[in-house]
Amino acid sequence: MIENFLRRNEGKTLEFKENTDNLKSILKSIVAFANTSGGNIIIGIKDKSKDIVGVSDPLKDEEKLANAISDSISPLIIPDIEICSYRNKQLIITRVPHVAGPYYLNKYSLEDGVFIRFGSTNRKADAEILHSLKLLATNTTFDELPSIKGDINENYLKTVFEKVKKKPTSKQCHMLGIYTDHFGKKMPTIGGILLFSNEHTFIYPDSIIRCAYFQSKTKEKIIDFIDIDSPLPSAINEIITFIEKNTRKEAVIGNVRRVNIPEYPPEAIRELVINALVHTDYSLKGSHIQIAIFSDRIEITNPGGLPYGQTMKKALSGYSRLRNHVIGRVFRELHLIEQWGSGLRRIREICQKKGLKPPIFEEQGNHFRSIIFSLKQEKMRLSNDEEKLINYLEEHKTIQTQHAAKLWRISGRATRTKLAKMVQEGLITRIATSEKDPYAVFILQDRN
Repeated sequence: MIENFLRRNEGKTLEFKENTDNLKSILKSIVAFANTSGGNIIIGIKDKSKDIVGVSDPLKDEEKLANAISDSISPLIIPDIEICSYRNKQLIITRVPHVAGPYYLNKYSLEDGVFIRFGSTNRKADAEILHSLKLLATNTTFDELPSIKGDINENYLKTVFEKVKKKPTSKQCHMLGIYTDHFGKKMPTIGGILLFSNEHTFIYPDSIIRCAYFQSKTKEKIIDFIDIDSPLPSAINEIITFIEKNTRKEAVIGNVRRVNIPEYPPEAIRELVINALVHTDYSLKGSHIQIAIFSDRIEITNPGGLPYGQTMKKALSGYSRLRNHVIGRVFRELHLIEQWGSGLRRIREICQKKGLKPPIFEEQGNHFRSIIFSLKQEKMRLSNDEEKLINYLEEHKTIQTQHAAKLWRISGRATRTKLAKMVQEGLITRIATSEKDPYAVFILQDRN
């Protein structure tokens, strides 16, 4: 179990603490984990080196921590606190669940004591995030709120649904969340405006979608660009058209005729575009969806990290958590979404079948970025020794330096150098009680 934690770096759902001396920092992390996606705090491990130092009096520290949590955090939260032994060291594991709050430190007010998790750091929630957390507690999403301004283009709405041979009634539009009742008055929702209003970028300027094509691997020189302000169902095809215009097709001569092979799998591109539109946090001010085409890759960045309660591991395994209920429901009715939660996993599978370098999905603060690589890009090549060690670890889970030396048939010094390089490249993780631990073991790095 401890090895599973140690193979990962500190991040959105994991933090290492050497001891309980700084309870304020630990409590802040507990609040941030509870408000974001849950997480684990392992006490007795140095956060930088991952050296396992243990705690000298785990029962005393466990009681101190439990009392501090009870006295310092509101509403009441009860994490699972467990003492475990690893290599003759006592560690305390605190498992914090994600529960709709918002949770805050009693030392401050609700407005000042709420923290959320950004990567491996805890940040104070601003007004927008605090509003989102309060909506989450009522199971309401931003796009379900009534839109004070704007009208839905009923003709456009009918045209879009007619393409999938559907004619939604007024009642069905209410059920989908396109309209809502607000103090007895029928009003369009924010999601309804984004989906079916020609003026949505005037009402919500940050809903504009910016596409750009750059000459090389950097943003040094721009060749083509477009701002898309169409309603979301039409925006999908406009984005894809821009991408197709600015990416290459390779002509392959078959037995009968020439076949044009696109630089990027069309089905993967479509999934990425739809994923960005469905999961964008449209409540964030000053941010918008960006489509950037480079000579070797396409980057799609949308405002909003993973939804609260969601983790990258869950997302890649098919667990779904919609940020926008209205947009998600309508896209499902329009057959734009086939199966909840399968988007990122399907993109991975498509790229693998096409022989592409694996796509990258990453949270960058309060943004989410998807990167898909060109067919021209080669996969990262491993040396024979690196591949041999990875195959060994896939079967045996761990290896020590002396065993790696035997596997590679090289000296101990050369082995340590190679192992250090693989650690630096993120292929493997070193587990040790100190920098010179003679019993250090190496395990595969967790790539999720």
